[in-house]
Amino acid sequence: MSYQKNDVLTVKIEDMGHDGEGIGKCEGYTLFVKDTVIGDLAEVKVIKAKKNYGYARLMRLIEPSAHRVEPVCPVARPCGGCQLQMLDYAEQLRFKEKKIAGNLQRIGGMTEIPMEPIMGMENPFRYRNKAQFPIGQDRNGKLITGFYAGRTHQIMENRNCYLGVEQNEEILNRILAWMEENGVPAYNEETGKGLVRHVLIRFGFMTKEIMVCLVVNGKKLPAEEKLIKSLTELEGMTSITLSVNRERTNVIMGKEIRCLWGQGYITDYIGTVKYRISPLSFYQVNPAQTEKLYGLALEYAGLTGNETVWDLYCGIGTISLFLAQKAKKVYGVEIVPEAIADAKNNAKINEIENAEFFVGKSEEILPAYYEQYAKDHPGEHAHADVIVVDPPRKGCEENLLHTMASMQPDRIVYVSCDSATLARDVKVLGELGYEVKKVRGVDQFPMTCHVETVVLLSQQKPDDTIEIDLDLDELDATSAELKATYQEIKDYVLKEFGLKVSSLYISQVKRKCGIEVGENYNLPKSENARVPQCPKEKEEAIKAALKYYAMI
Repeated sequence: MSYQKNDVLTVKIEDMGHDGEGIGKCEGYTLFVKDTVIGDLAEVKVIKAKKNYGYARLMRLIEPSAHRVEPVCPVARPCGGCQLQMLDYAEQLRFKEKKIAGNLQRIGGMTEIPMEPIMGMENPFRYRNKAQFPIGQDRNGKLITGFYAGRTHQIMENRNCYLGVEQNEEILNRILAWMEENGVPAYNEETGKGLVRHVLIRFGFMTKEIMVCLVVNGKKLPAEEKLIKSLTELEGMTSITLSVNRERTNVIMGKEIRCLWGQGYITDYIGTVKYRISPLSFYQVNPAQTEKLYGLALEYAGLTGNETVWDLYCGIGTISLFLAQKAKKVYGVEIVPEAIADAKNNAKINEIENAEFFVGKSEEILPAYYEQYAKDHPGEHAHADVIVVDPPRKGCEENLLHTMASMQPDRIVYVSCDSATLARDVKVLGELGYEVKKVRGVDQFPMTCHVETVVLLSQQKPDDTIEIDLDLDELDATSAELKATYQEIKDYVLKEFGLKVSSLYISQVKRKCGIEVGENYNLPKSENARVPQCPKEKEEAIKAALKYYAMI
């Protein structure tokens, strides 16, 4: 059954979507309803109707959910930044665990998920060490700051966000007072005129150091000394900088940073590791949960002190330096040059000498390293004991996943901010011989729909999943096969391509090439045992060996 625009319906909310909207059904017809939570019985009005689903507006709550709570923030509903503030925290955690598991099942094709309990927060407010506030004017020309209302560029006035630190409000008060007293105009997106665009504030939870960076449509500030005098009266003020952004763009930060007062960075700790944080640094916004997140990644990595580790998308070296405390050698890769400069400096100030960093795209750096290693070391291939990957929301490119598998690490630790792309990539890694051993969510962003996930994948040896009844050479003793044994093919592939291949993989490729093999060559004794399939790169290498021995 389908419905039309303006239909008024009663719906029970059974789930929530990626943006925090409630999801319910009326006679099989799915409705997405903003401002509802799991368990609500609501009267709603359809505002957009498709064939099988529609969007509706909440008209009234007939029966509120047992999990519904009053938001702490008075502008939580119109702001939209805290999509889940109306849902009690325990239920938020259940929702996020379900979201992770659902994506691994639906997208990753997993049936059994080794899920560990999600790591939540004791106090899920005031956890953000970074905030970016747009500056603008209301209809009466009054200077305002706050956050953009959901899906708009309309500023919702709010100087006291309950996710940010309390110091933010006083900093904003002083900046707006300085602007009003000295006639400093706010930037206008429509006209491209005006000066102050955004205010970036960073706070060191351990050090109590404060950074303020003004993003401006110009090169300098009027009455600069007055602003500096006002801000430096605040305890902990360490860095005041200017970010020049004169582009007509939605990108907040400009590329040019100028220090107005103090130093161009603040410092903070995660565990015992000290980090230097500049205005452009990527640094996890929730330090309390970040320590749990990185501790979990370190636990999953299972380091003993003898491992070579690659940390891909390493940022300013946050995970790299955590790993370096327990690894023999860590290599970090990050595309942002400023971040790598920070990473190297962070290694230096922590006296960590077993971490090395590369600037570039992980999907280009690692494959290039792998190929160059094979050229420089004939008959060998680049190897990593552990690979840790923490990609952006879009996940990893497939060529990177193939290179990671080709390096044959014992373990891959995948840290993800999007469980959907995580599930997609885990499926690819599964096809390349890696099995998910552990999954755990970390609630890095309470009151929002976002959740971090850490997954441990281990290399599956053929012996882990199959038992072969007969010797493969005996099974395949045809006249063509007598030209080369399995061992000779393995030796050729290792020498020419730097790849180790199993007898199983050789048999699979032989069959693809029309060479008769024994019918029991890859039959497992257990019905549910998983048979790993030969990766594309190794398949091509085996084919080259078969051609070399004139078998195809």
